[in-house]
Amino acid sequence: MQSYKKILRYIWPYWTRITLNIVFNFLSVIFSLFSLTMVIPFLSILFQTQKETYELMSMRLDFDVVINNFYYYLHLLIERHSEMAALIFISVLVITTSLFKNAFKYLALYHLAPVRNGVVKDIRNDVYKKTIDLPLAYFSQGRKGDLISRMTNDVYQIEISVISSMAMIFRDPMTILVYIGWLLVISPQLTLFVLVLLPIAGFIIGRIARSLKPTALRSQSKLGVILSVMEETLTGLRVIKAFNAEEKMRGRFLSLNNFYTRIMNKLYRRQDMASPVSEFLGTTVFITIMFFGGSMVLTGGSSLSPEIFIGYLAVFSQIIQPSKNFSKAWYNIQKGMASAERIDNVLTADVSIRDSKDAVSKHDFSSDISFHNVSFRYEETPVLKNIDLKINKGQKIALVGQSGAGKSTLVDLIPRFYDIDDGFISIDGIPLKDIRIKDLRALMGNVNQDPILFNDTFHNNIAFGMTDATDEEVINAAKIANAHEFISQTPLGYFTNIGDQGSKLSGGQRQRISIARAILRNPPILILDEATSSLDTESEKWVQEALMNVMQNRTSIVIAHRLSTIINADLICVMHEGKIAETGSHSELLRKNGIYKKLHSLQMFS
Repeated sequence: MQSYKKILRYIWPYWTRITLNIVFNFLSVIFSLFSLTMVIPFLSILFQTQKETYELMSMRLDFDVVINNFYYYLHLLIERHSEMAALIFISVLVITTSLFKNAFKYLALYHLAPVRNGVVKDIRNDVYKKTIDLPLAYFSQGRKGDLISRMTNDVYQIEISVISSMAMIFRDPMTILVYIGWLLVISPQLTLFVLVLLPIAGFIIGRIARSLKPTALRSQSKLGVILSVMEETLTGLRVIKAFNAEEKMRGRFLSLNNFYTRIMNKLYRRQDMASPVSEFLGTTVFITIMFFGGSMVLTGGSSLSPEIFIGYLAVFSQIIQPSKNFSKAWYNIQKGMASAERIDNVLTADVSIRDSKDAVSKHDFSSDISFHNVSFRYEETPVLKNIDLKINKGQKIALVGQSGAGKSTLVDLIPRFYDIDDGFISIDGIPLKDIRIKDLRALMGNVNQDPILFNDTFHNNIAFGMTDATDEEVINAAKIANAHEFISQTPLGYFTNIGDQGSKLSGGQRQRISIARAILRNPPILILDEATSSLDTESEKWVQEALMNVMQNRTSIVIAHRLSTIINADLICVMHEGKIAETGSHSELLRKNGIYKKLHSLQMFS
């Protein structure tokens, strides 16, 4: 039941459209029913079984009165003209009602289209918004391919399985109810068999449909793994080829794909049971009704005349297709509910990093950043242990140490990409959790070791996140980052597209664009995570000089592997196994003859 509520909350905002859809569907069914019942007077004229005399009764909402007056006017038409004229009248009446029936059917679908597309749009929007809001820790726990699968394939499955079935969900049950109501009026005794047999058929179909959901859930999960392998393959294609690992990756993919194919075969075999099972059950019910109805006509023990019985069968035959459609829709919905659950897992994921109720605004940095006995772990793996560090305003702090020592994790805690487990971090004496996240991150500029660029122009990548940046400011930032020259040589200059993740650029060029982006933001706190690691010697010289100028009178936190780039740092923190093992200036650390001295000696000899 919870799965249906997840979908209904998206459908509810469109209740006006749904109401109109229901109204027009109801009118369409009424006119359809009216055109079908015209077979009774048509046959009575054809077989000349109609009564000879009728009296006109005062018109009121009564079934017998309506039927009596209809036959009165029909008999009058036959007397004044001919039976052929009556047949023509009924034929024209059926065509007219059929026109209204299909017109209302179109209007119902017309108002349903914005619901179908709107619900899918809203789901996509919510999934994307939630993805943006989720903390980085969420993505480190799951595969990116699986998340992409939920945002694309699972949403698509909801669209084709659930939303596309909405027309049948709203129309077919109403059609069945109206037709059964009419059949009760014609022959309550015969309709009793219908009311007994249809629920039995529905129960059988429902049992089969429920088995679809777990199989569909497995298929969607396995597809997420396949997309993860595809994403890893495309990202690491250079490494795969370099290490002759094509066969290994091919075998891994083929194994996953074969397993997914077996699951899908099982799923489709069960889904394909919907049509034959419902058709068999429908035929069984129809033949049963024909047998009992035919026996009632032959024995003459009821008021069921041959033409009424044929009309009854005509109306009942129209229940079979809606019943089949409804069973098919039920199968599709069960399949789509698996996707709905996977999407809901993303939508209901805990956003652990959020503003506190009493969070304050902060637009400047005036004193210091302090770590107070800070510890942090990824799941159960300790990364940082009892970190105590004070970074004063205007200082240039360098973090060095072996890979995996916790340098990048430490700087990721400052903009609250992750929340700490023990201790606290403060800026100007205010704990990070008491500062609005947007204000906190606006105080900082980040340049990552692996430059992250977007499939957009140079201008938009440099001005990313700044809607009010002028062309002059963008160009100036590029000049400082030593990027202006190569940007100007492109066909459209700053409005040239750089490709997916900057694929049209070299590694050094991508890094300089990333540096220009940080420079343009002009933040009081600058975080550089191996910012010059991708640059050639000449570019590094110019960018390093530019960064030194930018870092003047600015608090800078630099992660460096090449110790030559941080010799002039005010404070160097040597990290080892998640702890700050040594602190001091370059000369002080060399005199201590500790870990820093060993790192320095290794780089000097290399």
